[in-house]
Amino acid sequence: MWKQRSVALGLVFSIITCGIYGLYWMVCLTEDTNTAAGETGTSGVMALIFTIITCGIYGLYWAYRCGEKLDKAKTVRGIPASNGGVLYLILYIFGGVIAYALIQHELNKLAEA
Repeated sequence: MWKQRSVALGLVFSIITCGIYGLYWMVCLTEDTNTAAGETGTSGVMALIFTIITCGIYGLYWAYRCGEKLDKAKTVRGIPASNGGVLYLILYIFGGVIAYALIQHELNKLAEA
């Protein structure tokens, strides 16, 4: 099971630390979406390293994959899934932290279910 995190505190900490907490949050979100989907995908640390090495390009793929993993986790639990991958990809382009917040919100809802 994964840990529920406060979306508001994640946003505040990301702003206060000038994005450093956002890097940690990305690692945690990667691990949590892997756990929710029951997949052994790219680890959180490797996703962060790939994003840094590719100057953020891997982050676009990461956001899309998180949406796909959340859709898979919803389907397994009998919850109707939407095409979250495209949504998170678009939000990641315009502001990565916004995508983080929505992914965390979906993870929190799945943890409650």
